[in-house]
Amino acid sequence: MTDLKEQRHRAIAELIRGQPLANQEELAERLAAQGYTVTQATISRDLEQLGAVKARRDGRLGYALPDQLANGSGSSAQLAAVIRDWVRSIDFAGNLVVLKTPPGSAHLIGVALDRAALPEVVGTICGDDTIFVAVRDAAQAPQFAGKLRGLEI
Repeated sequence: MTDLKEQRHRAIAELIRGQPLANQEELAERLAAQGYTVTQATISRDLEQLGAVKARRDGRLGYALPDQLANGSGSSAQLAAVIRDWVRSIDFAGNLVVLKTPPGSAHLIGVALDRAALPEVVGTICGDDTIFVAVRDAAQAPQFAGKLRGLEI
């Protein structure tokens, strides 16, 4: 990674941690104020590389970094909150539990699942609006799907 890119990533991370940023245009304006001239495509790529996702924090929707989502705890309360706020459906097939989210939100749930370190989960794969959660055994999939559905309440 180039020095300029590393500096820009640090600036983006500081901006996200310091204040709510609702969209990429707002981030571009704040970066410009710091002397960084970037395109929307660059910002999009940078956010992806940083793992930034849209999340509801303090009642506002804005960008958050993975370490801000679970507050370092990996708690089931955090997992329950993101499932309640972002998961539209939960189903299973074989040893996979499939979660559907609004577009662009799958990564948020994937991070929360990974941080929760649930014993049934072998791993997660996140797309744009779908998460595949691999459980150890196909017999566990229906129970695990039910467990996640219970967190929606």
